[in-house]
Amino acid sequence: MKTAVITGSTRGLGFEMAKRFRAAGWNLVINGVSEARLAQAVETLRALPGAGAVEGCRGSVADANELQALADFAFETFGTAEIWINNAGVNQPMKPIWELSEQEIDAILDIDLRGAVLGSRLAIQRMESQTEGGFVYNLEGYGSNDAMMLGLNMYGTSKRAVTHFTQALAKELEERGSRVKAGRLSPGIMITDFTVKALGGKESIALPEKTKKVYNILGDYPDVVAAHLVKGMLENTKNNAHIEWLTSGKAAWRFLTAAFNKRDFFAEQ
Repeated sequence: MKTAVITGSTRGLGFEMAKRFRAAGWNLVINGVSEARLAQAVETLRALPGAGAVEGCRGSVADANELQALADFAFETFGTAEIWINNAGVNQPMKPIWELSEQEIDAILDIDLRGAVLGSRLAIQRMESQTEGGFVYNLEGYGSNDAMMLGLNMYGTSKRAVTHFTQALAKELEERGSRVKAGRLSPGIMITDFTVKALGGKESIALPEKTKKVYNILGDYPDVVAAHLVKGMLENTKNNAHIEWLTSGKAAWRFLTAAFNKRDFFAEQ
């Protein structure tokens, strides 16, 4: 039975992806920083139909030792892991760079970028010895396509770096003839706590009305996005895969039909 490891998976997109792997019959290792939320997520997943086992490992991807403990736990518990997803991330306070504290900058870079880099490294070290290798997926986000916006400089910088890192990682794996493959997951705009909360929920984000209008046109709930991304991962056999939900064509169609498909995610909250 195959195993998936997903960082930052006690809520939001990570949790919804876990539910999809559960339904597909995979073993699961989920992860988060809150012990209580982790226990609740494990309990909820175990109650869903699925042939695989579900385990949780508390830890922050910003802490190299805790990330190492997650890798040790996952591979020692199930022997192998066929998919590792570096999903954990935090949004930034909607402030320009000169108004962010050094601690806030560190948190964004440590979780959104360094966590993906170290998570990929740890997964590949273990997967290299597996007969069929494995897949490492990193999450793209705003900035991955060079988009820029006031108040998203550090988040966009980290996500642009994640895109470069993952593409370069795929090239390294190919040139070394590795059995491990790397790919990118592009979820588009999701309506979750992440949208209106910075630094893992520590600070509220007051979104401008213009931004809300765009989110209402292009946004989706994480369960919809997760279904597409997990299906893509289960079907993928290629290195350097780019599994994208909100394609340019889909975004253009959303704008063209916005007048006929009015949505207000923020009124629903």
